[in-house]
Amino acid sequence: MAVFFSALSRTKSALRSHSVFLRCMSNVPENTVYGGPKPQNPNQRVTLTHLKQKYRKGQPITVVTAYDYPSAVHVDTAGIDMCLVGDSAAMVVHGHDTTLPISLDEMLVHCRAVARGAKRPLLVGDLSFGTYESSTSQAVDTAVRVLKEGGMDAIKLEGGSLSRITAARGIVEAGIAVMGHVGLTPQAISVLGGFRPQGKSVATAVKVVETALLLQEAGCFSVVLECVPPPVAAAATSALRIPTIGIGAGPFCSGQVLVYHDLLGMLQHPHHAKVTPKFCKQYAGVGDVINKALLEYKKEVTNCSFPGPAHSPYKISPSDVNGFLNELQKLGLDNAASAAAEAAEKIGRAESSGDGSTASD
Repeated sequence: MAVFFSALSRTKSALRSHSVFLRCMSNVPENTVYGGPKPQNPNQRVTLTHLKQKYRKGQPITVVTAYDYPSAVHVDTAGIDMCLVGDSAAMVVHGHDTTLPISLDEMLVHCRAVARGAKRPLLVGDLSFGTYESSTSQAVDTAVRVLKEGGMDAIKLEGGSLSRITAARGIVEAGIAVMGHVGLTPQAISVLGGFRPQGKSVATAVKVVETALLLQEAGCFSVVLECVPPPVAAAATSALRIPTIGIGAGPFCSGQVLVYHDLLGMLQHPHHAKVTPKFCKQYAGVGDVINKALLEYKKEVTNCSFPGPAHSPYKISPSDVNGFLNELQKLGLDNAASAAAEAAEKIGRAESSGDGSTASD
């Protein structure tokens, strides 16, 4: 019995030491200068089972494409069902004209950032161009990396050619959830002749539906329908037994997806304006707010009204100021001592007057 209590005591001591270690780790936030996110309840995670339940009940599924930690936190807080880390980051974040240049390693950086911020939604990572087309083995290896290194729950791949269908089936058989993508597939602009809507003729409309069905047979849990006419999307949605997620495909899909930056109206730069899809509804004009804030910041820094006392929170007492000045003078740093004394005097005057400015007269 004595041995048992001795072991129990050592265990408790080790746990206490471990908790102290955790508190001291740099990646565990404390309530100091910078705060951190609150831990999420794993029971609140959206899973494929939850999505299937919503689909069976006819409840629309919400999806947002995001690429970094701050946007992922917003998506999480809003209660969005799915967060897609899209290869559209190549255009929206990196400034390319197409999605083709982004590499797998770059995608994994985006995936990990989103995984840190979005704890509730189902996380889906795009397989970037050139990382899954060569063989089923390559596709499976890439999908495994997206889950293991990127922290995703599932992957998305584009297109419905025989090789893509085979790749989707191989990834599913490897135990990884797959979302398909038909209609406008940006990675295929070389053969599509640009970012062009699909399904506008009888033959191409039928192909959209047939491709979606093939992806379903391959084991995909959902299919994105991009830039197709609403009747075509309605037909595909009716024909499938899995959810369709529309983007520029009208209101007859099982859910909708938009890019975070697009729906917020964040980027007003001409480069981005030319690639912002016309089907996107802007729910805010965040870009204008950002521009205004940056101009105001520049103005206040230029006229020395920022930072004033309200944003200079770290204090040193008058007695310590005097001691500091004496030490500077002992070191022969008279100019530094004068600068410190003048700064203390200006801050003191501004605080006394309630004026936020510390600009020189």
